[in-house]
Amino acid sequence: MTGWAAYSAAGAPASGGTNLHPAPTSTPNSTRIDTIMSYGEYDAARVEHAIRELLIGIGEDPDREGLRDTPNRVARAYTEIFGGLHCEPSDVLATAFTEGYDELVLVRDIPVYSMCEHHLLPFHGVAHIGYLPNKETGRITGLSKLARLVDLYAKRPQVQERLTGQVADAIMERLDARGAVVVIECEHLCMAMRGIRKPGSITTTSAVRGSLRTNATSRAEALALIRDPRR
Repeated sequence: MTGWAAYSAAGAPASGGTNLHPAPTSTPNSTRIDTIMSYGEYDAARVEHAIRELLIGIGEDPDREGLRDTPNRVARAYTEIFGGLHCEPSDVLATAFTEGYDELVLVRDIPVYSMCEHHLLPFHGVAHIGYLPNKETGRITGLSKLARLVDLYAKRPQVQERLTGQVADAIMERLDARGAVVVIECEHLCMAMRGIRKPGSITTTSAVRGSLRTNATSRAEALALIRDPRR
């Protein structure tokens, strides 16, 4: 697998200071946000306050027209962007079917959108997922479930390497698969718009489990299909 290895609280003002932009106690949409994410540990009010403080910290006026509702908008957006924190992503594989099929199942080019946990900037690209069903049970899952699995693990502060491994491990454990391979290819905006500023750079990570790791022929077949689906 050498060729597919990885390449590459809002604070109070300082003592004696004055907060010129105190956080509002409520906003027109606060109730709606609380309803959306009343479960789990998502604290919409705290997110709103943190975004307001961030705007102040970078030298902006959070009360000007264009930014007045931004903390609320961001808090609502984060309910979706980080929605994978408040569920167990592998539960989407709980529904499976016994078909007696034991050959390779492969889904390519699943869109991936996630947030790098180091800079809280997006990374995006595609995931390719393959697995070998258990010969005895022949259990398979719906193809959309594989896409949903990637989506939910991606909806967290992430690093691409961890995301890749989490998807592979979930398939092995929840489907009792003989083998799994996950390859993710993404562009990271923390490399494209800041720092080294190399837009278009693609990071590729892989996770290979079970017989797809130990059986060279099966592994080669899976990687060939990932590289070129016409083969």
